[in-house]
Amino acid sequence: MRVLINSYACCPNMGSEPGMGWNWIVSLAQYCDCYVISEGEFRPQVEQWLDLPENRQVAQSLYFYWLPIGGDDVERCARVRRMCWNQGDWRFYYHYRKWQKRAADCARRIVEAQGKSGEPIQILHQLNMIGFREPGFLWQVSKDTGVPFIWGPIDAKEGFPMAYAKGTSLKIKAFLLLKNLITHLQLRFMLRVRRAANQSAILLSASSDSQRSISRYWHRQSILMNETGCSLQDVPEEDLQKSGSAGNNTFDILWCGKMDFRKQLDLAIRAVAESKVPDAVLHVVGDGDKAPYTKIVEQLHVNVQWYGHVSHNETQRLMRQCDVLLFTSVAEGTPHVVMEALANGLPIICHQTCGQGDVVNELVGITVPIYTPEKSRKDFAEALDYLYWHPDTLKEMRCNCILHSNELTWKNKAHQMVDIYKQIVVNDDSFC
Repeated sequence: MRVLINSYACCPNMGSEPGMGWNWIVSLAQYCDCYVISEGEFRPQVEQWLDLPENRQVAQSLYFYWLPIGGDDVERCARVRRMCWNQGDWRFYYHYRKWQKRAADCARRIVEAQGKSGEPIQILHQLNMIGFREPGFLWQVSKDTGVPFIWGPIDAKEGFPMAYAKGTSLKIKAFLLLKNLITHLQLRFMLRVRRAANQSAILLSASSDSQRSISRYWHRQSILMNETGCSLQDVPEEDLQKSGSAGNNTFDILWCGKMDFRKQLDLAIRAVAESKVPDAVLHVVGDGDKAPYTKIVEQLHVNVQWYGHVSHNETQRLMRQCDVLLFTSVAEGTPHVVMEALANGLPIICHQTCGQGDVVNELVGITVPIYTPEKSRKDFAEALDYLYWHPDTLKEMRCNCILHSNELTWKNKAHQMVDIYKQIVVNDDSFC
C-alpha cells in the first residue's frame, strides 16, 4: 500500500508533535510505502537515522519531500520556526497556512507522478500538526484526484476550563477567554475545517473530548485513536514488586511537566499537603519559573525534590524509582509522559480529561473529574491516601501498567491504522 502523509513536524528521538509524527511514520513504514511531506527543520536528524545500517530496511519504504517553511531564506525559516514552538503565537498560523498550500501542490505532483509510474497513491493522510484549526489542503487534492483522504488524530477540544485559571494574571485570563471564544467560533463556523471533515473518508479523534466536539459541531462520527503510543521498556521484576507503603522509607510521587498554569503544579503540591501520607516526597521534573511554587512548598511544609530539566534516561530512572505519577495537567493532547509511565510500570493519578483520561483506567491508576481546583485537590489527596494504604493494589497496578502499555504500542497503533487504510481502499461501507 502507498500512503502520502502530510507531517509538518517529524523527528526521531523527540517528544511532542515531532516525535509523534516520526513514530507514526516509521511504524506505518513497516506495512506501507510512505511518501512524507515535512517542513524540514529536522531533516538532518531524519537523514542521519535513515543512513544507519540497522534502519535501512524500513528506510526503503520511506520517501521524504522537504518544504522549508521560509523557502531558501534561512533567517526567515528560523524566525517562523520559533513562532511555531512558542505556544500561543498566533502569527504562526499565517505562515503555516501558506506552507500547507505548498504541501498540497507537492502532493498533487506526487500523486500525478505515482499514477504515471503505475504505482498510484492509495491514501492521503493529514497527520500533524494535530490541532483542528489548520486542516491543510490534502482534502482538496482528494477532491480533485479521487484519492481517499483521512484526517487525524485531531485535537478538537472545546476550550480551557476557566476554573483552573484561578491565580493566573489578568493577561492570561483574558488570553484564555479570548482563545476559548475563538475556538468555539472556529469549531462551529470555520468553513475550510468543515469541508476537510466532509471530504474525509474517516476522521480520527485524539481524545473523547475531541470526539464529542467533532460530533457536536461537524456532525460526523469519528474513531477514537490517541495520537501517541508506547515504546516498550525492559522493566526489572524488582521494580514491579515495589509497593509504596508505610513499610517503606518514603512514598515517592513523581510530577513531570513545564511549570505553567496548564500543568497545575500548585495543585499537585497542595494535594500532597492535604493527603494523609506521612512520608510523601514529591519529585518535580521540568523547567520554568519555580519561584511561586517554592513559596507554596514553604508555606505548606511539603517535602519536594526539584530536578529541573533532565535527560530522557534520568526521567526513566525516576519513573522506576517512584510509586506513582501525579499528573495534574488540564490542557493536553495525549501526553507522552503518561505513556512512558505506563511503559515503566508506574501507576498514574490524573484528571479524567484530554488524552490521559482515555488512556488511564481503573486497572492502572485513578482518574478524577474536572470541576474546580478545590475539588481536584481533595480528590487527588484521597487517591494518594488510597494507594499509600493499599500497597497490594499499587503493586497490581504496576503489573497492569506493563500489560496496558503493550496494548498501546506504536506497532499496535500502526496495525489499527493500516486496517483503516485497507477498509477505505476496498470501500467497505460497513466500516463507517
